[in-house]
Amino acid sequence: MSNLEKRYDFVLLFDVKDGNPNGDPDAGNLPRMDAETGMGLVTDVCLKRKVRNYVQLSGQDIFIKEKGVLNTLIDEAHEQETVKSKEKGEKTEAARKWMCSKYYDIRTFGAVMSTGKNAGQVRGPVQLTFARSVEPIVALEHSITRMAVATEAEAEKQSGDNRTMGRKYTVPYGLYRAHGFVSAHLANQTGFSGEDLNLFWDSLLNMFEHDRSAARGMMATRGLYVFEHSTALGNAPAYALFDRITVERKNTLSGPARSFEDYVVNVNDNNLGEVNLIRKLG
Repeated sequence: MSNLEKRYDFVLLFDVKDGNPNGDPDAGNLPRMDAETGMGLVTDVCLKRKVRNYVQLSGQDIFIKEKGVLNTLIDEAHEQETVKSKEKGEKTEAARKWMCSKYYDIRTFGAVMSTGKNAGQVRGPVQLTFARSVEPIVALEHSITRMAVATEAEAEKQSGDNRTMGRKYTVPYGLYRAHGFVSAHLANQTGFSGEDLNLFWDSLLNMFEHDRSAARGMMATRGLYVFEHSTALGNAPAYALFDRITVERKNTLSGPARSFEDYVVNVNDNNLGEVNLIRKLG
């Protein structure tokens, strides 16, 4: 396993068509939105979930999984011989290292593992921002019907057919942009390797292909632009590199955007110095 020796910053572009990319449970599952600007939002937690799901499909084990009992997994670390043989004051650190080596998402995103037998806390080398839409979105509300009822009591209350009404929310089209960061220093603390990094890039490129749902409509990764620094400390501030990737509408007079083809992505790779731009997609 190769250690990381360089810092990475990246821009991720993805879109949604006739779907809800990230519903807000506190707002009746409406698509998340910045109330002041109307820009759509997708949380970092939502994106990490899709990465975790893809990584699990690839054969790697993950800590935060559906119906997983976290304390049981933490307790498992303390049952390992490499941990049990340690002195009391060293058990937590030994358990932390074992958890990092076993679970991809811990050595990638970090975790708090002090809810059961203490395995410490891990600050992950890979961090993501909220994704924000390039333009304001419109959340459409659709009435839907179900030709069935859940219980016999509910059926008795129905007159005529058994239709029940519901609601579904979609975004006609939205292009979203997220930013991310990979720290070589933190990677070497958790054991996040070059192979792990390559799997992470693959997950960003393919995560929507294995996350299909009627509620999410059509979602796809549209761009992944990776800025590779020459050192672990980096050669330029992240914001200055992100400013080199801009997204514009081709024709603002043609009405609202309804596809990725309505946009143009401009990439300025001039005078990057010791920073290397790797265009994974786009």
